[in-house]
Formats: sequence, structure tokens, C-alpha cells
Amino acid sequence: MLHSDAMRFRKPILLLLALALITASALVAYRYTHARHDDKFAVLEHLPHDPDAVVFVDVAALRQSPFLAQLAAWAPQPQQDPDYAQFVADTGFNFERDLDHLAIAKQSADSSGMFLVAEGKFDRQKISAYALRNGTRHTVNGHETFFVPLDTSKTAQTPLNSSKGNLAFAFVSDRILVASNNATQLPAGMFSPAPKTSANAEWRERFTRLAGSPVFAVIRQDAATSLANRAPGGFRSDQLSSLLAQLQWVTVAAKPDADELRLVAEGESVSDNVTRQLADALNGVLILAEAGLSDPKVRQQLSPDVRQACLDLLKSADISKLDRGDTKSVRVVLSLTPQFLEAARRYSTAMPSPESTGSSAAPSTAPRTPARASRKSGT
Repeated sequence: MLHSDAMRFRKPILLLLALALITASALVAYRYTHARHDDKFAVLEHLPHDPDAVVFVDVAALRQSPFLAQLAAWAPQPQQDPDYAQFVADTGFNFERDLDHLAIAKQSADSSGMFLVAEGKFDRQKISAYALRNGTRHTVNGHETFFVPLDTSKTAQTPLNSSKGNLAFAFVSDRILVASNNATQLPAGMFSPAPKTSANAEWRERFTRLAGSPVFAVIRQDAATSLANRAPGGFRSDQLSSLLAQLQWVTVAAKPDADELRLVAEGESVSDNVTRQLADALNGVLILAEAGLSDPKVRQQLSPDVRQACLDLLKSADISKLDRGDTKSVRVVLSLTPQFLEAARRYSTAMPSPESTGSSAAPSTAPRTPARASRKSGT
């Protein structure tokens, strides 16, 4: 009797246990996924409140990228730096191996001061001992803070005097380090996550939008204006500078895609007229650039493979307009191919002399990537 009752309830019980196991697994996976997402952007939460420009790098993701592996193999291999090798031995920290996420911020476009938040594998004891060789340690805002001279021939000054030329850093946790140069002390806000204010919400909105890219930059209006004014004289355009100065935000993202690197730049304005004019101006720049590459003098100065790689890059450009509700945007997408990088390497390492011409240059035997999306300017 008892045996038959047990058999009768066995299947429902097993089913409930199975459902419970599946639910528990889903919750664990959900928490794990979101924890990884939170860890990825933890460095952004410790930046100074309301900066002017932010750069984020997911170093851990880049280490797994085939494009970056190819780029590393393509680039000249630097000689082993004995000072860096000694630094790794003394601190136990290797940038290529132990750094996972990095965020850099500027609070003023005209200031040289930089704020940095790094997340990775740190040996706090070794790093602290290394810093104290030439630096000093003080308690600032309730946190142990180290001040190390950037010029190792000098000794660090106390934070109450002047730390110009000093690197100030502190550990928020075993995996997060905050640092600043050219500042009297680290802002108290860097030791705790940023409060949820309306200003920070604007930054978080753009961070979330760019979350799929391992490298991105977010620039506010004042910094964007400064970038436009600092363009080299030959590339400066009064029209472009005027339009860029009217942008509220500029974002730039880089994302490896198989053996290519996609670059996406976007400018936001509250004015549809500004974005329309900016799209037209950028299309005009591309047309002029293509025409310039067809100039006979340029043909003589550039080898055929370098010129073709530049043309392919320009033809891959996609310019479009987006409506984001409160703001209107202009987006520019470019694709950097291995062929372009190889052409750039050849051009930089073997530039022709003024007397030579491009007629003797042998065309590249590497297969070219065909032009991708054509340019467009639409809504």
C-alpha cells in the first residue's frame, strides 16, 4: 500500500524537483551573466562625477579577439624593456595579462589632469611596497592613498602641499584601483559608486548603448568643441568646427568583427538642421578624399596597394542619420581590414623619396576586401 502510494507520487515529485533545478540553474545563470556585466562596467561607476570625456577599454575581451591577435602579429615586436620586466617582478602585475577593464576620464578639456579606474588582478601588498620605495602613504577621505612621483629621481610630496607631477592611487577593493595625476588628492566620489543623478543618467544611457563594443569613448559638448579646434591646419574646416561645436555628445566605438575592426562615430544634437548639415558636410569630405586619391600627383606618391586600400576604406564608409527622440544623430561607420593595415604598415616603413614615383611599386598580391556598404545620408 505504502509502496504503491510512493510510486504514485514519484513522477510528480521528480517533475517538481526537475523544475526546481531548472529554475535554480536559470537564476544562477542570470545572476552570473549580470554579475559579469556589472563587473565589466564597475570601473565606470568609480569615475569622477559628471566628467567631460570618458574612454573605456575591455582589455579582457580584446585579448580574445582574432583581429587584435592579427594586429599584434603584424605590429613590430618591441624589445623587452628591462625596467618593465623588473616592475612585473616586483609588483606581480603584468598589464597584458592581469588588467581586465580600464576607464579614463577628464573633467576639463583644457586640463592635463586624468583620472583612471582599473579592474584586474592586483597583489596589493607587493604594489603598496613598490609604491613606498619612492612615494608616500596618507589617509585621504578615509582611504589609504599612495603618492608616487612620476619622475622617479624625485620624492613624492605630501598631498597637503602639491602633488603636481605625482601619481595618486588607492585600492577601492582587491580588484579595483583608482588613480589620478596632477591632482592634490583623489575625489571622494571615486571610492564609491556614482549616485543616480540626472547628469549621471545621461552618461549611463550612452554607456549602455555602447556596451557591445570593447573600446569606446563618450565626449561631452565642451570636449567635442576642443577636439574640433585642435584639428591639424590642413584638415581643419570652419564649417565642420562650427557644426561639431553644436553637438551635445560625441561617441566613438571600436569593435573587432572577425578579421576586421568596425569603427562607429556618432554625434548628437538637439537640432535636426545641425545633423543634416553635418551629414552633408561629411559626405562632401569623403567625395573630396576620393577625388584627391585620383589626383596624378597622389598616384605618383602612393603605391597602388596603399591607394587602393585607402579607396576601399572610404567606400566602406556609411553615413546615416538617426532619430533618438530628444536628440538627432549622425553616425559614421568605417571598416578597417587586414589589407588596409598591411598597406598602412608598408607606407609607414617604406615611404618613397621625393624623387621616386609610385610607378615602380609592385601591386599587392594579397586579396582585397570588396567595398561594403555604400554611403548614404537618410533618416
